[in-house]
Amino acid sequence: MNTLMTIIYFIIAIGILVLIHEFGHFILARLSGMRAEVFAFGMGYRLFGWNKKSGFTFGSLPDDFDGEGHTDYRLAAFPIGGYVKIAGMVDESMDTSMKNTPPQPWEFRSKNAFQKALAISGGVVMNIILAIILFSFIIQIQGRDFKATTTIGSVAEHSIAKDIGLKPGDKIISINSREIKTWEQLFMSLYLEDMGTKKEVKLNRNGETIVLSADGNKIIRDLTKKKPFGISPENVRVFITAVQTLKPAGKIGMKENDSIVSVNNQIILSAKDFQNVIGRHKEKPILLTWKRGSAIHSDSITPTSDGIIGVGISETYTGKTIHEDYDFFTAIALGAKETYNTTEMIIGSFAQMISGNVSFTQNVGGPIAIAKMASQQAERGVLNFLNFLALMSVMLAVVNILPFPALDGGHLVIIIIEAIFRREIPLKAKMGIQQAGMVILLAFMAFVIYLDIMR
Repeated sequence: MNTLMTIIYFIIAIGILVLIHEFGHFILARLSGMRAEVFAFGMGYRLFGWNKKSGFTFGSLPDDFDGEGHTDYRLAAFPIGGYVKIAGMVDESMDTSMKNTPPQPWEFRSKNAFQKALAISGGVVMNIILAIILFSFIIQIQGRDFKATTTIGSVAEHSIAKDIGLKPGDKIISINSREIKTWEQLFMSLYLEDMGTKKEVKLNRNGETIVLSADGNKIIRDLTKKKPFGISPENVRVFITAVQTLKPAGKIGMKENDSIVSVNNQIILSAKDFQNVIGRHKEKPILLTWKRGSAIHSDSITPTSDGIIGVGISETYTGKTIHEDYDFFTAIALGAKETYNTTEMIIGSFAQMISGNVSFTQNVGGPIAIAKMASQQAERGVLNFLNFLALMSVMLAVVNILPFPALDGGHLVIIIIEAIFRREIPLKAKMGIQQAGMVILLAFMAFVIYLDIMR
């Protein structure tokens, strides 16, 4: 059942993203006076479709079929993409039927560079618009909650934060001279924004102002090696989400939603702290203190040889929060900003991969990874799933605009070259470029699927 739901959520997610992307090509091509011969969801064999000339039909259309300017809307066999076939354009269909005929007014090849670029960039534009709409909708519906603290509650051993020099009780004042007022702003500034750059962290420690320097490139390298960032804010409650009755925790009577207070009288300030302490005491008795309601409980417990006691744990912030609601236009502006920040983050990640600071094999996912993420987010609720779609829409836009053959960016490069030299690249050369691009893309897809399976 879980596998089936994962497949369903994957098809829904890919279906929405592909349809929106291809609709962008379709509508801007039509507005530029071009005919769209095919609008397909999926790749490969035509299962069924509809066009104004032949109506609804199953199977492939005759090789000599002429829609006379009417689009054939179809569902193809493999739901892993889609395409719009614009008349007179060399694309993934590899159709060269126009090579022996002069350009027609409704064909791609008869249009000027601006009109061609508009049709080619339509998919990327629509993906960005979709992301703005989804981010704005989420912000409008639920507003935003911010943790009103910049004080560090705990710092994990052998973590990035520990290497930087951060300590429990530090109150962050600014990062790179930018004032920090919330935990979310702290984390974004230290971790995601301006990836790979040097960070100057100004903080207050026991009444003294201190400035720490963090190497942005080292942070990225450590993260790709799965080294934890390792900080939690003050006022964090660590609680039990599940208990295995036959494991040590179940035997001493721990229950779901109990709060962890201390281990061997060491106060627990984060879920990571708890995991580390338990892991260090394999098959060694420890004194565990926890809270249920207003009652405090303590008992001796011995972790297993695997360093577990049989509980699921999580943490939640219990301190002061700032909730902000937004009007329609402010939500749109914030949605646009969120889209911009996401685009910047994705481009920054690609740059880090190229520079070697980020492992390509560990950070690139294919259809299996996307399916798992779609399913996980859908199970967390509609807004989480919509947020995932917005992120993927930006990712699709960024990937498609890369100047690589067979992608939208590759077509734009050809358009620009033709505009500069005021002559078309020979059809045979375009076909060669397109075919080479498709082979490389298919090989790349096979590789990322292999990485998914190995994970």
